[in-house]
Amino acid sequence: MHDSIAALVGQEGWRAEGDAARVHYDGGGNRYAVEFYADAERVLYWTVPPVEPDAAADAADSTDPAASAATAAPVPREQIPDPLRRRIREDLDAAGVDPDLERREI
Repeated sequence: MHDSIAALVGQEGWRAEGDAARVHYDGGGNRYAVEFYADAERVLYWTVPPVEPDAAADAADSTDPAASAATAAPVPREQIPDPLRRRIREDLDAAGVDPDLERREI
C-alpha cells in the first residue's frame, strides 16, 4: 500500500481500495464519492445515487452483477461545492499529500 493511501485512511471516512483511497460525503441533497489515486496523483469526484435499504438487500441477494452496482457518474471539479473541495485538500494535507493535487485536471 502506498504511504499516501495509508495516511489518508487515517483521516475520517477514508478507506483504501488498492492503489486508491475513497471517501463518501452527503451534502446539499447530493452524495459524492471522492477518490485519490496515488500512482496518478489525481483526485476524482463522482456523484453516487442513494441506495434504499431494501434495494441494497435485494442486490446483495442477486446473482446479477449489475444489480449490485448503483450508477455513479463523474462530476467536473467546478461543479463540486467549495466546502467539499476544501475538505479534501485539508485531508490530503493532513496525510502529507500535496493538497494542490486536488486541483489537477484529468
